[in-house]
Amino acid sequence: MDRGTERGAPSQRAAGDGAAAAGRIPLAVVVVDRDGLVSHWSRGARRLFGTAREEAVGRPVVDLLPVSGALPEDDESAPYGAYAAYDGLGPDLESSLDGRLFYPAAGRARLTAADSDRIDVLWWAYPLVGPGAERLLVLAADAGALRPEDTGAGVGAGDGAAVERIAPGFALHTDFPGAEDLARRLPEILPSMSVGEGARIVAQVLELGYPVLEFSQNDRVPVTPDWGVPRRAERKARQERAAAAALSGEPLPQDAGDEGEDLEYAAVRERLEFLNEVSGRIGTSLDLSRTIIEVSRAVVPRFTDVAGTYLREQVVAGEGFPDGVPDTTTMWHRVAVEHTDEPGRWDDVVPVGEAMPFPAHTPFFQCMTTGDPVLVPRISEQMGHMIAAQFEKRDIRPLITGRSMLVVPLKARNVVLGFMILLRHPERVEFNDMDRVTGAELAARAGLVLDNARMYTYQESVAETLQDSMLPHIAPRMSGCDIATRYLPGTLLGRVGGDWFDSVKLPGSRTALVVGDVMGHGLNSAAMMGQLRTAVQTMAALDLPPAQLLRNLDDLAQRLGEHYLATCLYAIYDPIASELEIANAGHIPPVLVRAEDGRSDLLDLPTGAPIGVGGVPFESVRVRVAPGDRLVMCTDGLVEVRGEDIGVGLATLCESAAHPAASMDDACDTIIRALNTRGGRKDDVALLMARLNGIEPEDVAEWRIGHDPREAGRARAAVREQLHTWGLGSVADTAELLVSELVTNAVRHSHSRPIALRLVRGETLLCEVDDDDHTLPTLLSAGRLDEFGRGMRVVSTLAREWGTSRTGSGKTVWFELTLPHR
Repeated sequence: MDRGTERGAPSQRAAGDGAAAAGRIPLAVVVVDRDGLVSHWSRGARRLFGTAREEAVGRPVVDLLPVSGALPEDDESAPYGAYAAYDGLGPDLESSLDGRLFYPAAGRARLTAADSDRIDVLWWAYPLVGPGAERLLVLAADAGALRPEDTGAGVGAGDGAAVERIAPGFALHTDFPGAEDLARRLPEILPSMSVGEGARIVAQVLELGYPVLEFSQNDRVPVTPDWGVPRRAERKARQERAAAAALSGEPLPQDAGDEGEDLEYAAVRERLEFLNEVSGRIGTSLDLSRTIIEVSRAVVPRFTDVAGTYLREQVVAGEGFPDGVPDTTTMWHRVAVEHTDEPGRWDDVVPVGEAMPFPAHTPFFQCMTTGDPVLVPRISEQMGHMIAAQFEKRDIRPLITGRSMLVVPLKARNVVLGFMILLRHPERVEFNDMDRVTGAELAARAGLVLDNARMYTYQESVAETLQDSMLPHIAPRMSGCDIATRYLPGTLLGRVGGDWFDSVKLPGSRTALVVGDVMGHGLNSAAMMGQLRTAVQTMAALDLPPAQLLRNLDDLAQRLGEHYLATCLYAIYDPIASELEIANAGHIPPVLVRAEDGRSDLLDLPTGAPIGVGGVPFESVRVRVAPGDRLVMCTDGLVEVRGEDIGVGLATLCESAAHPAASMDDACDTIIRALNTRGGRKDDVALLMARLNGIEPEDVAEWRIGHDPREAGRARAAVREQLHTWGLGSVADTAELLVSELVTNAVRHSHSRPIALRLVRGETLLCEVDDDDHTLPTLLSAGRLDEFGRGMRVVSTLAREWGTSRTGSGKTVWFELTLPHR
């Protein structure tokens, strides 16, 4: 640690500093509170400015650090060349001291101290954000320490100035008694900082060679002015060479006699560290929206004060890769705006979500078509007016005029996905050519991250579309029962799986309830699931018994391939008979929750073998149920956790299923919460819950009809009377006509067994006619003179829905009519 000497006359300081070790200068640390008063004044500040700590603390900072102005451009006494704002030296210190700047800044100024000549000072100002009273941290150093006059350590500059070479890797040290003392004092200066954090920051200051301040856990905001740069043209050429070499990984060029090369090395190193830091902060997820926000926030406020991100329409929509070069018709969506201005200032003028094209004469169009960054040192009044013309009834000129602008393309695979508009405050140093290089590299990395998120979003959308197309959209109410379902993908990266559920409407007001699980994951499992689900629906429509349906499904799976295996649970609920008929093919058993006492139990079913094993019989079990009972069917992904006995999950399923709930959806959510929070789940989950409401006996009417053709008239009369009893006289005429057609057909084609006619009142009016003939009726194209073929055409035209199915003794033909709201 270089302690330095007590501050004296300028000539004495120069001599003392000349004896100091090369590459070390003392730092002054000053903290200003929100009232503009000094709250911390370090020993280095006392040495540099000549005021004791007891006299400085509590006084207005502008009285202690009066700014008399920067050196002029043509002042050849200036040892480091130009001082204009364009040269990267930033605003004056006074702007930071009086609170006009709200972002980190750095620069160079001549300060007037008591009883001394002007002091040439390098300074850094960091606004402090937090609950404490501190508002500003100012670090300052005597530029004379870099100009030994009486030693041979300097290297002659082209303009006659002698500048001490600072070897890369050396650090600018503070003049505190020790790093430990500085680490201990930082928590007093900066709110919410531990001693450990302070020690880490001190180590960074000593290692990196320029001030470092961390506002949060991850945000580091160093600011390094371009010290020692002789003239603009020379600096520009060197910056481009240094930046290109650093970004390509080549050694930095060593120009003999270049007095600023080491400091420029530090500047390039800082920019590389900034790019590395940004790379670590973006792309933490594959979520496109989150990635957009990360990219925008990564550059504010350290690199720019305003960052607006625009993406092409296809990228925002999660569609395929955009084709072709953008033109004046291409729509660009504003997806993010980050800034350091007061809250809400940009929201009304440039709201997020707006889509707009850009004309050919704008710098934005130039950037998007060439794929190269566009630098505008200052937005003139004319350019501000030209840009504002794109915003109807909104004057954007006050927000952009006078600011420095850099437009960088967001590219991937040589295609422009979007661009970022970066703006700096008028008081802040303009973007320069090195910023252009930095911005281009930043945009290239951001473009790759955005493209990864875009591709993932696109693939996820395809997967979800496929999954949604395969999973049925089950009606919440079926005849005699209410149904609720849930589906959860196994992993975020594979939203397509082989789990499914289904419900199928059957004759006789019955409902088939199905849950299945194809072994494996991914598209192959999903494809098999789609085939099996379609087969189940087809066979259920034939009204096959559960055991026979599983037998046929097993045969189908073996024909599809030897590697096709699945489990399946198939149940038929008869709400009139209050009965469940269930068959199991290697699936976990369902849970039945009794409405009478709230007890829940796993149904004891023959396990059976998985679908696709072959040669194994399946058995059906009949279970009596009562109105209000709930049947819970799920796949093993819900109850099975790696390393845990499945019995634990089944017990939790029973317990959570019995929990009272206000609705079916709430009951499903209760089960999911109880079982999905245990961790370790990697399989898909399909859950189906059915509340078995039943159908009351008074809502069912049945008749037996003989084979006499005159029975059709008796059937019409019985139906009309029953409908008036139920208060459904408005549909009596239609129902009477359709019943007459079905009974007439049954009388004509049946053999010996009596014909059964049944009416069921529910959400709709169901009419069923059952006979012993196995020939199913079909729609015919009857001519004007044809005697037969018109009856089913009438039924098809007037009924809400109709159908037919075979039974063990013949067939059933049915139709439904929509009922008026009761």
